[in-house]
Amino acid sequence: MTDNARGNMRGEKRIRFPGRLAAGLVIGIVLGTLFGSGLAALAQNTYAKLDVFSDVLSTIQNVYVDETDPDELVYGAIRGMLTTLDPHSSFMDPDEYRELQVDTSGQFGGVGIEISFKDGVLTIVSPIEDTPASRAGLLADDRIVAIDGDETQEMSLLDAVKRMRGPRGSSVKISVLRKGWTEPKDFVLKREIISFKSVRSKAYDGGEIGYVRLTQFQERSGADLAKALKELEKKPLKGLILDMRNNPGGLLDQAIEISDLFLDDGLIVYTKGRLPNSRQEFRATKGAEQRHYPIVVLMNGGSASASEIVAGALQDHKRAVIMGVTSFGKGSVQTIIPLRDDSAMRITTAKYYTPSGRSIQATGIHPDIEVQQSLVGELAEQGARVREKDLDRHFEPEAGQKAPQDAAAGAKRKLSDDEKDYQLQRALDLIRGYGIFTRVAAPGAAPTEVSVQK
Repeated sequence: MTDNARGNMRGEKRIRFPGRLAAGLVIGIVLGTLFGSGLAALAQNTYAKLDVFSDVLSTIQNVYVDETDPDELVYGAIRGMLTTLDPHSSFMDPDEYRELQVDTSGQFGGVGIEISFKDGVLTIVSPIEDTPASRAGLLADDRIVAIDGDETQEMSLLDAVKRMRGPRGSSVKISVLRKGWTEPKDFVLKREIISFKSVRSKAYDGGEIGYVRLTQFQERSGADLAKALKELEKKPLKGLILDMRNNPGGLLDQAIEISDLFLDDGLIVYTKGRLPNSRQEFRATKGAEQRHYPIVVLMNGGSASASEIVAGALQDHKRAVIMGVTSFGKGSVQTIIPLRDDSAMRITTAKYYTPSGRSIQATGIHPDIEVQQSLVGELAEQGARVREKDLDRHFEPEAGQKAPQDAAAGAKRKLSDDEKDYQLQRALDLIRGYGIFTRVAAPGAAPTEVSVQK
């Protein structure tokens, strides 16, 4: 969670309303849109149960041993009702709903750190690059012991986030304890508008292989990915790695937009609700950019919902090779319905299916090539073998030839994070190998001339 309190976004649609409408009008419009005549079909005796709810609420307020907050009681009842449906339907109070909106926009007023509780202590997971936090020298694993003089020990994560967020130009004091320090140090940070980037890119092999890391599906993820691809494609690409590992998903429309970047036509995904005629199809359109280079998609058990929509579409169209391990397996779509008091509910309204008709609910996207994550250095140590050059009194290599480097010896040097990422290295190898095979002469072609010394 960043200091904008990132929500759990997995395959969601949103319905927006201008201004504030009466609760009955909002729910009536939304449910009427989603379910048509199904709303009228609700049995009258279901609403009679509201009398029971009213009796319970009145009794609690009148005879419970302590005074109660009616808002908390009603919100608690709504939460309980939604949790009986499925793991992804939920209620959001006004604060939680605002955080969700901030999350999907990707912009917020804050200091630019990702935080979490580690061993019960509020800890910095990582500072966001080029933000007040990173410029002040805050580091991963720094422990935040106080915010504006208030100890964080009794704070919730959401409370800590709210205290660090604020208008651009305002300041917040964070007291930090770092390993090796004997006492906390205060950092006074001036808040800025922080843009959380869901897309990061780099190039390998002199720019011949592109790499894009997609962390979640926000409002601008599709546009940001298109921009990153345009930059990578300034030099002809031999292949692209789309890394969606640990991507929990996000907005459905962004999954469609991103899939469309790599597909010229055909079905991307379709959704189907409970009622007849509820099927909705989303199709690719031919764009100006022609992308026909090989693509490897990296997935793992943390890749969910919108990530699985993209991977499923590319896999079914044989547009990409899926590498890694089986994904999370969330095949449902949630709709965000705002309520009149600025709260909202997230409710499951449909299931989605890949172009071939697959539902990945509870099964996930299975990789074309399964690759477990391991450390390259560890594998090198495990795979060390005795070679000719290791034997006593072995013949030396002939002039101009070099003895191969021992894998174990190579593992002793300090490896970069990319080199330690076994799944990434295998994706790079796959694209490199494809490039080698395309240079191999086709059957029946003239053999390559080889010079032989006589």
